[in-house]
Amino acid sequence: MVNQNAYALGANRSCIRDLFEYGRQRAAIVGPENVYDYSLGNPSIPAPAEVNEAVHKILEETDSLLVHGYTSAVGDYDARKAISDDLNARYGASTLPEEFFLGCGAAPELVSVFRALAVPGGELLAVAPYFPEYKPFAEEAGLIFKVVPPDVPDFQINLEALAGMLTPATQAVILNSPNNPSGVVYTRQTLTALAAVLTQKAAQFGHPIYLIADEPYRELAYGVEVPFLPAIYPDTIICYSYSKSLSLPGERIGYVYVPSAATDSQLVYAAVAGAARAGGHVCAPSLWQKVIARCAHLRPDLDSYNRNRLALYEGLSAMGYEMAKPDGAFYLFVKAPGGDANRFSELAKQHDLLLVPGDGFGCPGYFRVCYCVSYDMIQRSLPVFEKLIRQFQ
Repeated sequence: MVNQNAYALGANRSCIRDLFEYGRQRAAIVGPENVYDYSLGNPSIPAPAEVNEAVHKILEETDSLLVHGYTSAVGDYDARKAISDDLNARYGASTLPEEFFLGCGAAPELVSVFRALAVPGGELLAVAPYFPEYKPFAEEAGLIFKVVPPDVPDFQINLEALAGMLTPATQAVILNSPNNPSGVVYTRQTLTALAAVLTQKAAQFGHPIYLIADEPYRELAYGVEVPFLPAIYPDTIICYSYSKSLSLPGERIGYVYVPSAATDSQLVYAAVAGAARAGGHVCAPSLWQKVIARCAHLRPDLDSYNRNRLALYEGLSAMGYEMAKPDGAFYLFVKAPGGDANRFSELAKQHDLLLVPGDGFGCPGYFRVCYCVSYDMIQRSLPVFEKLIRQFQ
């Protein structure tokens, strides 16, 4: 016998992963140059040269036992201090190394935070569109998962709907900005209004409502501000990953930040640490902690992503596709011609154009386009996009 919930998750594969695997199979048949795979958000720019240099220096200069040995469960102090110093310099913040818990990428960090906040009957609100894995993460933690309907067509936050969904059982609201899948960055005005709603409701209910900021795309913004959320709403918990900012998705390194100003911060931090312990997610990779200690201040070169963003946004808009302008991450979220994103995705597959329907993101009728691909592929795919939309005009 096996756990039926676990079996269901394993047996029902992710649509995104299925499309990606289908693309690999088709590439072997028709050639990779004839497959236009926009399915997977896998960074397409290399890690900064300083990262590779840091790896070499650490391996050459540091005792092997220290490089590959266990670290403190919460993470090496030098890495946590480097992260703290960087945020303080950039945002005028007053973070402390002791407020950071290093983790194995954003996914286990989110799981640990969800488990830390899970009380019997507790609810987690996700603002659509949202990363699909929030739902299994939350439900496995024991939280009741609820979805705030999207604010279309701009994909900011539907504050009226959110306010109406907050109850005494609400433990937290999770945000992802810059957003996967829309590429939208929540404005300071939106976030300030959200903070006012949460503050009022927390006072009404007599307990904090935490704001979980899932921020793997924080550094991927194109000329717009990505506000530092704890400065707007003190009861914020940040989950951050270097997968996108430093193009290190396979190395699994990031952090949870629990500011001292947050309500019951010491209890929350201890609960996060305990949840990570229970889930086996302590002691993030030692080598990569040492790399972050040297490289936390680095920023990605976004020229390639920005070129792709503009090529697709301007090209698709000129054809008649509708979407919010993406100011961050490396995604567009496009309204499906005809209104049925699953049907449109299947039509696109017939032309080896791979697009992810928005149902799993909480937004039926839209599809996601990942533009962390080659510029050449974008140019070759545009005639296919045009051929498809002509069928609906």
